[in-house]
Amino acid sequence: MSSDSNAQGCKVVLLGDSGVGKTCIISRYITGNFEKNSVSTNGASYCSKNVEYKKLGKNLLLDIWDTAGQEKYKALTKFFYKDAAICVLVYDITNKESFNNLKNFWYTQIKENNGTQIILGVCGNKCDLYENEEVEENDGRQFAEEIGAIFALTSAQNNTGISELFFNLGYKFLRPSYNPNADGNEVEAEVKEDTKEEKKDKKKDEKKIVLKKEDVGRRNRNKKSCC
Repeated sequence: MSSDSNAQGCKVVLLGDSGVGKTCIISRYITGNFEKNSVSTNGASYCSKNVEYKKLGKNLLLDIWDTAGQEKYKALTKFFYKDAAICVLVYDITNKESFNNLKNFWYTQIKENNGTQIILGVCGNKCDLYENEEVEENDGRQFAEEIGAIFALTSAQNNTGISELFFNLGYKFLRPSYNPNADGNEVEAEVKEDTKEEKKDKKKDEKKIVLKKEDVGRRNRNKKSCC
């Protein structure tokens, strides 16, 4: 993968009510970890990830902003997403109010403060809790179609759909003509390939750690037999 200095920068902002899982989504995407008891974001927080697009021969440095969803921060939030290139609108599939607020407040905010050029994603999070679903998938997809957004169902807990969502949005940024409904298979294959490589690297690291522990135990046993 190319270095960050060779990557094109792209500001990404996540919007949505407090508690929909924005922080968990970002944590899972950046670190691979799920923070079950994560604290609500105060104002906004920032992190970045360098993503390689092999088929395009490009790298993209995603500057990802996690914004607060609490009422007291709503006036402040617009300063963080004013110059964003990509916006991910997040709702909780088990909370109908979070979906209504997405349509009636958050989408309106991004449209009024950022214009029509921004690339949009609509994310129905916590899809692992489908038995408590209050917002049907078709409703989320329909809203995404209405506003020209890329739709995804995600689960930060199960690590479902998150890498694909960010990869698709980045692909759209690099190639504006990209249509995930028509061209999604090509991109999906690349995402799966990258995910497999990440898992291989993780297994190698875990194997190294296990071997080190075994070596330490063996050395300790040898010391005991010598004495």
